[in-house]
Amino acid sequence: MINFIIWIIAGAVVGWVASLIMRTNSRQGLFADIFVGILGAFLGGYILSPMFHVSTINEGNFSIPALLVSLGGAIILLAISKLFRNIGGFLALIVIVLIAYTYYACWSLESTTAFCNAVRALPFLK
Repeated sequence: MINFIIWIIAGAVVGWVASLIMRTNSRQGLFADIFVGILGAFLGGYILSPMFHVSTINEGNFSIPALLVSLGGAIILLAISKLFRNIGGFLALIVIVLIAYTYYACWSLESTTAFCNAVRALPFLK
């Protein structure tokens, strides 16, 4: 439970610092900072962690390098969201990223879950 609270606080701090750097702080509140911090850490885990060999706050690592990788992911997320000023474009981008991730994660043959089998059975993916 305490790890979850620290995760939320670290996400809020990372999101707040990223919004200050990207100058979007006037449009964001506390919940948006938490969302940006946690989703940015997730994005940083896929983009920046392999380059720097550091985990993120989403993996329970609250060290300075992990916070910096999470901050980098949050900055990337805010830079992408600046491209799409309205919420519809941002949500469309998130849906596209999630679909691409699902396709990438389920296409390997060692994944035998029912969800991945259903994804592979879609007629437009053959």
